[in-house]
Amino acid sequence: MNNSANRLVGVIFGAVYVLVGLLGFTATSGVGFVATEGGLLLGIFEVNPLHNVAHLLIGAALLIGGLAGVRAAKAVNGIVGAAYLLLGIVGFFIADTGANILALNTADHILHLGSALILLGVSLGAERAGVTARPAV
Repeated sequence: MNNSANRLVGVIFGAVYVLVGLLGFTATSGVGFVATEGGLLLGIFEVNPLHNVAHLLIGAALLIGGLAGVRAAKAVNGIVGAAYLLLGIVGFFIADTGANILALNTADHILHLGSALILLGVSLGAERAGVTARPAV
């Protein structure tokens, strides 16, 4: 893998989200697939099985994009970042309603917004005009 910030962020975030998706199933025993209230992952993040599946799919997309090349990583980082930005904002408004099919809580919203900022920042700011990061000499 070359020194692409988009590829590096895509692979790291992808691996973390796959791990979070898998770990989420340890917190959702007995929780309905689309329950509006879920189990707590790491004692902080509320998840249900649908939320875990979403993390697995998002992680896989980020990993595949990061491993495929700079253009793919940049595109996937931008798309996932935009989706997380939207989810982070909308999540605050649906948290205590029947529309909260991902069992989101405030910690989830903050994490989604943070992920969005990093993914969008790298997608929009790195590898501009074909320039890639170079290691310090």
